[in-house]
Amino acid sequence: MSAASNVKWVAVSQTARIVSQLANIFVLARILPPSDYGLMAMATVVTNFALLLRDQGTSAAIIQKEGLAHNTINTVFWFNILVGVLIAIIIMACSPLIAGYFKHSELINILLMLAIVFPISSSSISHQALLERESKFKKLAFIELTSSIIAMVVAVIAALNGAGVYSLVLQAILMALLSSILIWITSDWRPKGKPTIGELKAILPFTGHMTAFQVITYFFRNADSMVVGRLLGAVSLGVYSMAYRVMLLPVQNITWAASRALFPVMSRQQNAPDEMGKLYLQTLGFIAFLTAPLMAGIFSVREVFVEVAFGQQWLQVSSVLAWLTPVGFMQSISSTTGTVFMAQGKTKLLMWVSLFNAVLHLLAFWLGAQHGVSGVAEWYFYASVISGLISLRIAGSLVNCSAIQMLDACIRPLAIAVIMSVVLRAIYWHSLGMWWNNVAALVVLTSLGITIYFAAYYLFLRETFNSYLSKIFKNKTA
Repeated sequence: MSAASNVKWVAVSQTARIVSQLANIFVLARILPPSDYGLMAMATVVTNFALLLRDQGTSAAIIQKEGLAHNTINTVFWFNILVGVLIAIIIMACSPLIAGYFKHSELINILLMLAIVFPISSSSISHQALLERESKFKKLAFIELTSSIIAMVVAVIAALNGAGVYSLVLQAILMALLSSILIWITSDWRPKGKPTIGELKAILPFTGHMTAFQVITYFFRNADSMVVGRLLGAVSLGVYSMAYRVMLLPVQNITWAASRALFPVMSRQQNAPDEMGKLYLQTLGFIAFLTAPLMAGIFSVREVFVEVAFGQQWLQVSSVLAWLTPVGFMQSISSTTGTVFMAQGKTKLLMWVSLFNAVLHLLAFWLGAQHGVSGVAEWYFYASVISGLISLRIAGSLVNCSAIQMLDACIRPLAIAVIMSVVLRAIYWHSLGMWWNNVAALVVLTSLGITIYFAAYYLFLRETFNSYLSKIFKNKTA
């Protein structure tokens, strides 16, 4: 399956996730208070870290390894099961300490329930990696769509029946269970035979540095929640985490989709850096084409967007989004660098780059917290720009891409998105009080923004615009 077809089916899956996430946010945010989201965000700080340790970089190793034997997969499978069980035990044992750190005793029960996710999800890591290695993204798209929708519906029903924060916990558990069951049904591979230490040692040079990278990345992606939760409290963390979830949309659902689809293809081209570079530049341009208007649009209508989407109890989210939307664009571009490092087997270099980024972000979050939750978002922006430019420059050098080439791939969609944002912002401020309701204002401004962006793109960059459309329709039946 081609890279374009891979991207298509991953995009289908991620589009479904976006719709599910937005529906989930819009519905549950009107049922659950910010404090419930704050409690779940505190628990997520722990579970996200555990998710990284659960994998240990083994799924990436299965995808990247040129020659893959059954015994290697079998060893990885049993290793992941062991790690998943150990993580569950550790979380259960440490839950009182974690609750004490955040000063919320209810976290104990939440963490005890969430711990079950790890042995469940660990059982399908190898199977999913094999499906991705074989580029079976169409099947994975169905699995992820089905499990996310069912889990979302159950969570909403639970919230409506007074489950509170436990509706979010139930959603996480059900999502892991359904995904694992469906992945096992879809994959033909089954564990057979005993695991061997030799097979595990053979992939350690790759997985060891990969795990270190993931752990470091976890800390700088979650240090903001740790700082806000500790210094500013659950309500502030609930506000920040809601804005953060909106910001993550392009990173998780566009960049992650592209990176996930491209990794198997780039791994097969690991000895042809020029070809990898060409593919990478095309990917950067396409991601910027999608994320620049999305983030600029949310920035432009953030006040009315928050009130319509979440309700008046979440109005403070808009001030945080003012800084996190440009962070979202920057990270949608810079987050692609991990794929380049992994495909080239440069996980040690990736680890050191991520260590620098982690220190930079941790310092920024601490400085920002002195000025409240919006201050954290502001300093996050400064750190993201610096770390993003450095990561892109280093990754580009591995695939023979110059800084000028990468800038050229991103600058034009960004410039058009900025123009669109200026126009929308001017219209918004000059029309305050003229709309009969906020929904109408949001619909009109969003439609106008889409029209301005794509019309300008077609007018000034017609060839590029047409090439994107042709690729989409060319692969429609792929």
